Amino acid sequence: MTANPVTDYQSVQYQYQTPPELQGEAAVRRGVVVVGAGPVGLSVAIDLAQRGIDVLLLDDDYRLSSGSRAICFSKRTLEIFDHLGCGERMVDKGVDWKTGKVFLRDEMVYSFDLQPEPGHKRPAFINLQQYYAEGFLVERALQMPNIEIRWRNKVSTLREVGEQVLLGIETPDGDYDLAADWVIACDGARSPIRSVLGLESRGRVFRDRFLIADIRMKADFPTERRFWFNPPFHPDWSVLMHKQPDDIWRIDFQLGWDADPEQETRHENVQKRVKAVLGEDVPFELEWVSIYTFACKRMDRFRKGRVIFAGDSAHGVSPFGARGANSGVQDAENLAWKLARVMQGLSPESLLDSYDSERVYAADENILNSTRATDFITPKSAISKVFRNAVLELSRRVPFARALVNSGRLSVPATLHDSPLNTPDTEPFAGRMVPGATALDAPVVTSGGDPAWLIDRLVHHLCLLVAAGDDLTPDRLSGVLHKLREFDAQAGLCVIHRDPPSGLPAVPGIERLHDAQGLVTERYDLQPGTVYLLRPDQHVSGRSRQLEAGWLDAAIRRTLGWTT
Repeated sequence: MTANPVTDYQSVQYQYQTPPELQGEAAVRRGVVVVGAGPVGLSVAIDLAQRGIDVLLLDDDYRLSSGSRAICFSKRTLEIFDHLGCGERMVDKGVDWKTGKVFLRDEMVYSFDLQPEPGHKRPAFINLQQYYAEGFLVERALQMPNIEIRWRNKVSTLREVGEQVLLGIETPDGDYDLAADWVIACDGARSPIRSVLGLESRGRVFRDRFLIADIRMKADFPTERRFWFNPPFHPDWSVLMHKQPDDIWRIDFQLGWDADPEQETRHENVQKRVKAVLGEDVPFELEWVSIYTFACKRMDRFRKGRVIFAGDSAHGVSPFGARGANSGVQDAENLAWKLARVMQGLSPESLLDSYDSERVYAADENILNSTRATDFITPKSAISKVFRNAVLELSRRVPFARALVNSGRLSVPATLHDSPLNTPDTEPFAGRMVPGATALDAPVVTSGGDPAWLIDRLVHHLCLLVAAGDDLTPDRLSGVLHKLREFDAQAGLCVIHRDPPSGLPAVPGIERLHDAQGLVTERYDLQPGTVYLLRPDQHVSGRSRQLEAGWLDAAIRRTLGWTT
């Protein structure tokens, strides 16, 4: 890797090395080949490696992405990056925000708070250029002895033969062949692997163009998302502005389908548009300019035999709502633990079918929200535009109309209500922690008296969260942990106490946490003896008001794919 001393991730170049197969060494059959070293491919490779799986990661380039591209990373994605070992770097570098403002012309219509409740480790969102996210993930991957990255290695052919996938690879030194048990295609919206297999991504293409202008400037504008409908500086269209690290600001201009990309990206024309937003006297420098169009589409299925698709190769959305990279990283989290268990003989191969059904469901939810936002932002008929403008005008005076204003519903993780891995409720619960939901964070105190976060204590393996009760004796807790570890050797058990657990006997492998602020109890609707079973990706898979052996055994088996 080459870069200047203060790493400029846009200029980093990763060195190509001649593959051993082209140096006379015999080809070794690989367990997993991941194709594409973007945020999704890197995330799934690191997650698999942390679970003990050897990974070969191939990329046809030798550089990181340029410009801002994906810039908004959500709270859930940051929690996943924490698990991957680079969340702190992301947050330290990123610009955190939770407030959004929507304007009609030059008047604010309303503002919103994406994280109105306290008590979460990570912010609702950070803004961070994609090249930083990729750079931090690459550096984390390079720390891992069981990840090999090959730059400038392009997959040109691929076919499944029996229980293996055969790949043809092109390099600057010639072509070679590889065999793998599994291939994960994270090779982007134009996925060559999808094309090689003759698969399609179906959906809706939006006939509109947007200009991205990344500018560098010193400004005291607040750190928030600003969206304008029909502003005086860009009449009849929309504009979106975000702050990023390094005094970089991103401005998205809606241009319309008839805009000429060559004309619009000329330096003097971009300068003119930016000055219209900022004013003639605000100094700035253009860093990066791009024109984009987009589509909302997905593959019919995200798994074809031993080839599994994730991220943009599987599904695509508009950029409104920051659903692309966030949903892709959540694909990676969903897939990694399942594939690792299948490869280690701990779950049946049919568990991978739940990756397909769950992430297709999530993709459909994202596509629906993304399409609705795009239709509102870019109405394609006179009637639609009249309705949109009427809603905006009404929202200035009537609060209920603000719920109809759609400048991009911001990304949240999908609640997998109908997952085959869920055990349905048989008793009433309040709150959002239904089977299929991702675990909510809250502040806790360890048995040693140290402040901590619940999300960090819920291990990324099978995990049981239990509200302390009189019948949960140390011997019984030990027995429960033993049962969990029959299925997952690294399973965890967290006991939540409303009073400090000091003086209670320690049980090896079991963590006692003090819910000092009562937020765990509130968010999980805990009563003494209530139990939550969490999957390795921290989704709730089942819950019960009492810890009963038969329920627990059945719920574990269902969670891990042994029953349907």
